[in-house]
Formats: sequence, C-alpha cells, structure tokens
Amino acid sequence: MLEFLAAAAHEGAEHAEPTAFGIAPGGYVALAMTVVILIMLWAGVPRIIAGMLDQRIAGIRQQLDEAKALRAEAEALRDEYARKAAAAEGDIEAMRASAERNAAEIVEKAKADAAAMIARHQSAAAEKIAAAERGAVAELRAKAASAAATAARQLIADKHGEDADRKLADQIISGI
Repeated sequence: MLEFLAAAAHEGAEHAEPTAFGIAPGGYVALAMTVVILIMLWAGVPRIIAGMLDQRIAGIRQQLDEAKALRAEAEALRDEYARKAAAAEGDIEAMRASAERNAAEIVEKAKADAAAMIARHQSAAAEKIAAAERGAVAELRAKAASAAATAARQLIADKHGEDADRKLADQIISGI
C-alpha cells in the first residue's frame, strides 16, 4: 500500500483543495484570528494587560524599596554589633589587665605572708632551742650538783672517821 501512495505522489497526482464560499481553510484561520484580535481590542485587553503589568511593576518597585530598607537596617545592625564587639574587646582587655594586677598583688601578699610566717616559725624554733638549752644546762647543773654532793658525802665518809672528826673539832675549837 505504501508503494501505491509513493507511486501516486511521484506521478504528480493532483487533488482538489476544499473551499467554502471560495475561501480556503487557511483563509478561514486568518479571518478567525482577525476577528479574535478585533474583539480583544474592542474589549480593552491591551489596557488590562498594561494595567496588570503596571501593577506588577509597582509591586516589584515596592519590594525593591523594602529590600533597600532592610539592607540599610542590616548595615546599621552590623555597624552597631561591630561597635559593641570593639567595646567588648576593650572591656576584655581592661578585665585581663585588672586580673593580672590582682594576681600580682595576691602573689606579693602571699610572698610577704610566707616570709612573715617563716620568720615566726624561725623565732619560735629559736625560742624552743634556747629553752631546751636552758633546760639541759639546768639539768646538767642539777646532775653535777647532785653528783658533787654524792661524791663529797662519799669522800667525807671515806676520809673522815672518828679521829678525823675529833681533830677537826679540836681545830675549830682552838680557832675560836
């Protein structure tokens, strides 16, 4: 069947185009388009479209104005936060310097307190040592006195008998 159609097309077979009132189908399409365009012009469609476009343009301008205002507000906030950050940096530096001064003062006070405490402990230790020395000397003196008294008793007992006591008593009496 395709061969028949192809052969007919090659042989130059002509066919008649349908028409109505002498107008071909393309003419009717053009006529319909002209009528539609005239109706649209008569109904004011271009004016309506222009109005809608103008409204759209106004809306876009309003959005642009709002965006500009928001941008200005954001820039103001950014500048404010930058100022606050700079002030905070200054405050932080001041607090750091103050903390360092306080720490240095605390260290110096601790050194002074430690030196005073060491001096008190040395003084107390020296007093304890002196008291211990005095106690030892007193104890040694007491032991020496006791030993001397014990030795003197022993010597007197050994060297002085009855005869020696008589001689001593006679000497004392004659010396009087």
